Formats: sequence, C-alpha cells, structure tokens
Amino acid sequence: MPVQSPRAIVTRPAREATQWAADLQARGIAALALPLIAIGPVTNPALREELQQARACVDRYCAVMFVSGNAAQYFFESNMPLALSGQALAATKTRVWAPGPGTVAALVQAGVATERIDAPGADAAQFDSEALWQVVAPQIGPGDRVLIVRGANAPTAEGGNGREWLARQIAAAGGAVDFVAAYERGAPCLDAQQLVLAQAAASDGSVWLLSSSEAIANLRAVLPAQHWGMARALTTHPRIAQAARAAGFGSVHECRPAFDEVAASIESLYEQ
Repeated sequence: MPVQSPRAIVTRPAREATQWAADLQARGIAALALPLIAIGPVTNPALREELQQARACVDRYCAVMFVSGNAAQYFFESNMPLALSGQALAATKTRVWAPGPGTVAALVQAGVATERIDAPGADAAQFDSEALWQVVAPQIGPGDRVLIVRGANAPTAEGGNGREWLARQIAAAGGAVDFVAAYERGAPCLDAQQLVLAQAAASDGSVWLLSSSEAIANLRAVLPAQHWGMARALTTHPRIAQAARAAGFGSVHECRPAFDEVAASIESLYEQ
C-alpha cells in the first residue's frame, strides 16, 4: 500500500543516516535510516601503518583534504595523542580542505579550527571535488604537496579509493598528491527487517534519498531480483542520478545536497 505522508529512506552510512533521519523527522518527514554502506577502521596492518605515518607528518603538506566526515572521524581518533589531533594543525601552515558542510562539521568536532578549513560555500551548486577545487586552486603551485584522506573499498586497497580527479588538477598545477586510507567501506549486512523495508519501499511511494553511487550498487547486490520501476529516488549529484536510472529507478529527481533543499524536495514529491 502506498505511503500517505512524506517518507524518506536514508541510505547514507549509519552515523550520517541516523542524524539525517532524525533531522528529517524533526521537519515532519517520516524518515527511516537504511545504511547501504558499512564503515569501519582500516584493518590491513600496512594501511594502518601508513595512516599512523600520515598522522605524524601532516605538517609536511600545504593542505590535507578529507573526502568525508568519516575520513575526518577515523583520521582523528578519539584516543589520539594531542600532538596528532586536529588541534595540532593550529601550529602549522597546513590548510584543511573539505568538500561539504558535513565534513566541515566533523573536522570542527575533531578540533580543527574553522579558520584553517577551506570548503565550498553554502550556496555552492554541489559539495564535491569540483566545487572544492574552485575554492582552493590558488593555494597550489609547483612543489606543493597535498594529502588526501579517503576510504578504501577493500582491506588491501593501497591508499584507498577515490578523488583521482582532484589529484589530476593538483598535478596539473604543479603540485603532488599522497593518498592515505583512514577507513574502510563495504557492503551492508541487512537484517530481515531491513530487507522487508527495502522491498516494500521499492513500490510503496517512499522516496529513496541516494547520496552515493556505491550505495545504489550495494542495494542492487543485496536485492538482485528486485524490480525498481515503481521506486522513487532523490539524488544529490548528477552522477548519482545517472546510477539510479541505470539501476532501474522509475522516477529520479535531483536537488542540491543542502539539508533544507533535500527536505523541501521530499515534501514536494508528495504534493505532486
């Protein structure tokens, strides 16, 4: 039976999904968290050693870029000595780059001073590498080195995965890039109740809030026989919208990733 009031299925990793669902509920939207990406610390000993070394030498970089709030959270562990904490960046000239407000919030929580953080403005069309580069490009010249802190899709993924586009822009400007994996991403392990929810939401009018192409791939993997022709998706980037259409979602809408616009878009879908 179709849902009669705005309901969103939030597919971000658990920490973000829980917060987004709570914020949407406060807005009057019956949001449910269904994390489609599992997040955890890196487990490969070699990757953990690389991470420790990167933490110890951030002052060697003109900038450190964190791809997400999870990258910040796992790079600045709660039990990390003060010398390696976000507060230590205050004693260096190292800038801290973030692609969007969620990452900025995680960095501030980790102790990074806001005046050291560069990020796209709140009115940016997207919160991604392209928008970030427009802000930070003037910082990079020949010989400058940037550390990109990201996630790994597998325990053996050297340096992690993602942000190659940004690395190419830095290289073209004469700089150089090092990568380090601060956390691992993986497929979710959905329980029976979550699987029932996902199957029902494929046709009951729920709005799937999709903020990652990887989450879409994981959804297809856990429900390989599911038909998505009656499902509605709200995506926060053109590349994610393309992935949702390729997965078979019958209705795909796009909006900026800012919370107020996401909430308004969910509400408007129920008014149509």
